[in-house]
Amino acid sequence: MTPAQLSTTIVAALSSLVEDGALTLPDGVPAEVTVERPRQKGHGDYATNVALQLAKKAGTNPRALGEQLAERLRAAEGIAAVELAGPGFLNITVEAGAQGKVAAEIVAAGASYGRAETLAGQKINIEFISANPTGPLHLGHTRWAVLGDAIARVLAAAGAEVTREFYINDRGVQMNHFADSIIAAALGQPKPEDGYAGGYVDDLAKAVATASPGIFELPADERRAAVRAKGYEIQLAEQQAQLEGFNTHFDVWFSELSLHESGSVPETLQRLKDLGHVFEQDGALWMRTTDFGDDKDRVLIKSDGELTYFASDTAYYLDKRERGFGHCIYLLGADHHGYVGRLRAMAACVGDDPDQTLDVMIGQLVKIMQGGEELKLSKRKGTIVTLDELADEIGVDALRYSLARYPADSPLVLDVAEITKQTNDNPVHYVQYAHARTCRMVENAAQLGMSLPDDFDPALLGHERDGELLRALADYPRVVASAAELREPHRVARYLEDTASVFNKWYDTKECRMLPQGDEPVQPVNEARLVLTVATRTVIANGLDLLGVSAPERM
Repeated sequence: MTPAQLSTTIVAALSSLVEDGALTLPDGVPAEVTVERPRQKGHGDYATNVALQLAKKAGTNPRALGEQLAERLRAAEGIAAVELAGPGFLNITVEAGAQGKVAAEIVAAGASYGRAETLAGQKINIEFISANPTGPLHLGHTRWAVLGDAIARVLAAAGAEVTREFYINDRGVQMNHFADSIIAAALGQPKPEDGYAGGYVDDLAKAVATASPGIFELPADERRAAVRAKGYEIQLAEQQAQLEGFNTHFDVWFSELSLHESGSVPETLQRLKDLGHVFEQDGALWMRTTDFGDDKDRVLIKSDGELTYFASDTAYYLDKRERGFGHCIYLLGADHHGYVGRLRAMAACVGDDPDQTLDVMIGQLVKIMQGGEELKLSKRKGTIVTLDELADEIGVDALRYSLARYPADSPLVLDVAEITKQTNDNPVHYVQYAHARTCRMVENAAQLGMSLPDDFDPALLGHERDGELLRALADYPRVVASAAELREPHRVARYLEDTASVFNKWYDTKECRMLPQGDEPVQPVNEARLVLTVATRTVIANGLDLLGVSAPERM
């Protein structure tokens, strides 16, 4: 019995009380109730405070309502005992057979276990990297590459239709600086002022020359445009390959330049004028964002006629909404706190309710330490620590897991030696090793001729350690739903670590051995625990997949 199934049982008991006239609920019976695992042993398998929540509305006291509900639950299928505690808490013990059925349900569901339809019908756009196509992706992009992808995965697991979007900052003077830097490298000239430096620029110059022979012999103006276009193409392809190699996939690569070429920006400005949210002052065009809580009004067109980034941001938001996205999530860096208010005000200015259509997340910086020193990075100074280099040095799985297991708003310091060591105090190793152990157990069972039974008696999983593991596995769907609702995939990582710990304690318990010992024949209890082992393997693999981390069969 999972928490969701127990919630359904409790709702049914409440409904029966209402139908019998023993209980009056003016607002009706709730569709679901909160069911949690108690913190202390001896308080049952699950606990609920529903009597405390409903007593006042029912015109009674919590303990009286709790006793009424407990009496109905004691007669329900799958419930072994119900105790009333404190001011009205219900501690519920589930029958071993009902709890053991969870293992079979998990095995039957396979990769779909933990997935739900709670967000079905929601079309969500999540933009989690915005970068210039002027160099390799680096550590500054790495945290969002992990967290944005993991958030997208948990949202999809909750039933949402999710589009992952990369915003290409390909409009502005930096693209000319980029082209001039490549040309200087190709011709052996000094780096231009405000240009880009580093070995990757030399590599790009060679790649451009190979892809377009004679390009550097073109007339100056024609050459700059040609090199800019070819360098952009090559560098963007490298960024795409970097992210795919990091197990981060984007559905859309959106060009900022395309907004302006399509006429979207002028259309956006006209819409704002029609809505009455723009004004002219000092020769510039402003959006009156202070009407919607921003700390100051924002310039859309400068007095010299140049469009601001905010004009592009507004057109881009509207483009997303016109593509049918009901909710837009932005993941921004630590230096973008001021963007929260302005983006919300922007959404309000175009007629949206930002509480319904917008979610702006601000992430904190990451420091990578190696040998007691911080790995620095600077794209322009040529001391780049690229995403590729980090993945090669640390490993994709170790880096992704280590970044995913912390909330986005927590400053983070990672030590290369700590997150790559193959010991149980390294969380990624601990969780992956638990999965590998389940795989090895299943292989050993197969060598003894054991296979998953067509049917088994779930009541055989009656040991205390069996119950602890079953309850941990049953909690997985709730964790996924919570991670999606709160945009916090680190909850999945921490759950996996806790579940791996519960599994290892079960594994080390002599009375819970899955395999027969010595010349003992295979017994039904061995087959039951094989089902529990496969269920554990399924849950760990599903959870790791939500983090974009592999589930190795051997370690």
